[in-house]
Amino acid sequence: MNDHNGKPQKKTGRRPKADPAKIRYTISFNEQEHSRFLELFDQSGMKVKAHFITSCIFEKTIKTIKVDKGTVDFYMRLTSFHSQFRAVGVNYNQMVKLLYTNFSEKKAAAILYKLEKQTLEMVDIFKKVMQLTEEFDQKHFKNPE
Repeated sequence: MNDHNGKPQKKTGRRPKADPAKIRYTISFNEQEHSRFLELFDQSGMKVKAHFITSCIFEKTIKTIKVDKGTVDFYMRLTSFHSQFRAVGVNYNQMVKLLYTNFSEKKAAAILYKLEKQTLEMVDIFKKVMQLTEEFDQKHFKNPE
């Protein structure tokens, strides 16, 4: 076994690093600077403050991600609405097929007329949703040049 600072080196435990970080610096912030530092640290998405400070000093790229809860909520609801709209379309096709197989031509046409009125109302609602989505998209995602 090799001697390491006068002690025999054991084979258990963590392997020593080739270049350990042993040099430390301290920094003092006032309340305002500390709150600004914490804000930047939170925006960076990093987990360790020491890594954040090191990346700031050595000008490594720092990524900041801002998540708007309202936008995420809107996207989730829009996705849910879209899946419901597709389900209605599938049910509509099945309903029309069942109408013509189980009822007479005249009775199926009468029921289909009522269904058509409801479908037109649903199309109007969907157009409004599309318009609101475009307005939201222009307001929040597309930066005016």
